[in-house]
Amino acid sequence: MAEEYLEGRNAVLEALRSGRPVNKILLAAGSRPGPLQELRRLARERGILVQEVERAHLDRMSLTGKHQGVIAQALAKEYVAVEDILQIARERREAPFLLLLDGIEDPHNLGALIRTAECAGVHGVVVPRRRAAPLTAAVGRASAGALEYMAVAQVANLAQYIEELKGQGIWVVGADPQGEQVYTEADLTGPIAVVIGGEGRGIRRLVKEKCDFLVKLPMRGRISSLNASVAGSLLMYEIVRQRAQGVG
Repeated sequence: MAEEYLEGRNAVLEALRSGRPVNKILLAAGSRPGPLQELRRLARERGILVQEVERAHLDRMSLTGKHQGVIAQALAKEYVAVEDILQIARERREAPFLLLLDGIEDPHNLGALIRTAECAGVHGVVVPRRRAAPLTAAVGRASAGALEYMAVAQVANLAQYIEELKGQGIWVVGADPQGEQVYTEADLTGPIAVVIGGEGRGIRRLVKEKCDFLVKLPMRGRISSLNASVAGSLLMYEIVRQRAQGVG
């Protein structure tokens, strides 16, 4: 099984908390002990080697340039089967809540979306095999460790997968500037999957046509669109609000 480096305190700490297999942790020599106490304790309980090295060594290893003096060698994050996501919803006895990402290639946007999805109670994230950022250390760091708790699946054809979801009674809503309704005015209760498109391009035409309906975010300034992770966050939390209040 492939290995990768996890970078940053939160990413490594959440990997330890979640039980992800970690082989070794490298700490910058001379790091302040306070912020690392919990990390050291969890590593000791799990019998994971913790080794102090010169910060310059971590700088050379780092792919993100933001390791915060902590890098862990761990098994790579695995994708789940798409069926597993709906099983998570069934186990929680909740209406399915999915996030479908069409062309999110920036690891920071992907990580930010995963972070919000985990906080909002999304059951899983689905990405296409092409035109999608892989689950790298940069994604893990941008998610502030949320990647460790979020089920992420890959599909060969996102438009086809949307048809499968619709066949199971799940409504599919896309975020698009040409949407028929403002997102706060749409009924987002019940089983739902949210589609967010990539920066600049938005949702691809075929994927957009498969959505049950499209919603837009009101734009009052001179800039015509929001960052994908910001737009996705607003839409996910509108679903949280409507579910909590029974708004329809």
